[in-house]
Amino acid sequence: MSLSRRTSSSAPASRRTSSMGVSRAVTVLAGAGALSVLLLSGTAFAHVSVQPQGEAAKGGYATVNFKVPNERDTASTVKLEVNLPTEHPLASVLPQPVPGWTVQVTKSKLAKPLEVHGNKITEAVSKITWTAAGGKIGPGQFQQFPVSLGQLPENADQVVFKAIQTYDNKEVVRWIEVPQEGKEAALPAPVLELTAAAEGHHGGTGDAKNEKAEQTDKTAKDAHHDKGSTAGSESKAASGDDSDGTARVLAVIGIVVGAAGVAFGVLAGRRRVA
Repeated sequence: MSLSRRTSSSAPASRRTSSMGVSRAVTVLAGAGALSVLLLSGTAFAHVSVQPQGEAAKGGYATVNFKVPNERDTASTVKLEVNLPTEHPLASVLPQPVPGWTVQVTKSKLAKPLEVHGNKITEAVSKITWTAAGGKIGPGQFQQFPVSLGQLPENADQVVFKAIQTYDNKEVVRWIEVPQEGKEAALPAPVLELTAAAEGHHGGTGDAKNEKAEQTDKTAKDAHHDKGSTAGSESKAASGDDSDGTARVLAVIGIVVGAAGVAFGVLAGRRRVA
C-alpha cells in the first residue's frame, strides 16, 4: 500500500514538471518569433532605397531619389555613401543640392572607355558622398537625395547601388547585399528597376530623333502654309488690281459722257439764240 501511494503521489509532480518545461519552451519560441518579426520588418521597411521620378527606361536618362530612413531611436544619420556600378558605368551623374548637406562626387578611370554621343569617355563617377553640414536625419525621419543619371544600360533589367549609412554615434550600416530571387537579404542594396525602352528609340537619343522629325514636319507645314498665304496674297493683289483698273475705266467713261453732255447742252443753247 505504501509503495502504491508513493507512486501515485509522484505522478502528479512529474506531470507538473513536464507542463512547466513545455510552458517555458513555448515562451522562448514566442519571444524568438516576435524578435524575428521585428528584425524582418526593420530590414523590409527601413532600408536605403532608390526610386525614379517617373520612369527609368533602358538606354535613357532618369532622375532618381535615394531615400534614407533613420532606423535608430537614439542616433541620427549624418553621412551617406552611394557606390555606382562598375559593370555599367554611367557617363552623366549630376546630384541635386540638398540643404544642410554637402556632396562630393568621386570619379574613377574606366577599364574600357565609353562612346557617348560621339565622344570618348575615359572616366566615370564611381561614388557619391553626402555629409551633414548643419542638417541630419533624426529618429523617425527620412531624407531624399536626388540624382540625374544616364545613360542607363540597354542590356540590363536593373542597376544595383551599394550604400553605406553612418550615424552620429559612429555606427555604420552597410546596405550592400545584392538581392537574389527566393532569398531575403538582411541588408539589401538599393536596386533601380529599369523599364523597356520605347520601340524604335534608345532613351534620350531616340527622343532627340523624334523631336527632330517633328520639327522637320512642322517646318514643312509652316512652309506650305506660308506658300499658300503668299499665293492667296498674290491672288488678292491681282483681284485688287483688276478692280482698280475697272474703276479707272468706268471713271474715264463717266468723264467722257459728262463732257459730251456739256458740249451738247452748249450747242443746243447757241441754236436757240440764233
